Amino acid sequence: MRIIFIGAGQIGVPTLQALQKSSEHELLAVVTQPDKPVGRAKRIEAPPVKKAIAGTTIQILQPARIRDRQAIEEIRALQPDVIVVMAYGQIFPREALESPRLACLNLHASLLPRWRGAAPIQAAIAAGDRETGITVMYMSEELDTGDLLLQRTSDIRQDDTGGSLHDRLAQIAPEALLESLRMLAKGNAPRIAQDNSFATYAPKLNREDGKIDWLEPAEVIERKIRAFNPWPGAFMKIDGRNLKIFSASVVDLRSKPGEILCSENELIIAARKGALSLHEVQLEGKRRMNAREFLRGHARSLRAAR
Repeated sequence: MRIIFIGAGQIGVPTLQALQKSSEHELLAVVTQPDKPVGRAKRIEAPPVKKAIAGTTIQILQPARIRDRQAIEEIRALQPDVIVVMAYGQIFPREALESPRLACLNLHASLLPRWRGAAPIQAAIAAGDRETGITVMYMSEELDTGDLLLQRTSDIRQDDTGGSLHDRLAQIAPEALLESLRMLAKGNAPRIAQDNSFATYAPKLNREDGKIDWLEPAEVIERKIRAFNPWPGAFMKIDGRNLKIFSASVVDLRSKPGEILCSENELIIAARKGALSLHEVQLEGKRRMNAREFLRGHARSLRAAR
């Protein structure tokens, strides 16, 4: 089949590469976001999917908005059978959705209708879900509401971070898509309406979402620390500076929420219920280190988190 891939994020790269290698499909073009300034140096960088096909002859389109007339006309001119979308970050207009001959498919990193929205991986870990997965759905004009074609599940492990679960879902997505395309080609691909009564939402995260609230139970905070690693990063304030927390474990201690209880080798912060022993941390402007290393230089100056 003649396919256009539309995406930007790293999670879509294995799926794009699977389409490149497939002898059953012709990858007509890749549509991605424009190159953008990144980091403190504001160095211009290409999206991960563009980097993934660097050096190939595959056509690349980078419209500022998928709704732009020129972008829609360029997609139509390629006459795709299927458009595949993964982690693109824009809402599609009806004209774009209707441009392929067979379907416009979206790969979403949750078991829809649970965790519609921009941050389903982090939301699933933070909520304590036991499983998640990849959903292949027919796209609609509303966010993540289209009919389901296929789902593949993956357990959420007790030590999963947002990063580790992201990478695992990225690896199961290609086969989910290829199976969906096989069913489309045979004409037996199902369309299962989502039950909106079970819908939950995972809005886009920003850096402030990572600020720890020590009035929450320790087990909730521990899940958020894992969920927000690497983005947006969980943090607390110490002496007016951000202390980023990469990993921690729940301990059975009780004290005033936010109180710092440190010994020579262990940094413990009390929560509303229980407490957390911090494992890996990074003070603003410093390198990442384990809690023992951090305490060597900061034990005397520690005070309750604000």
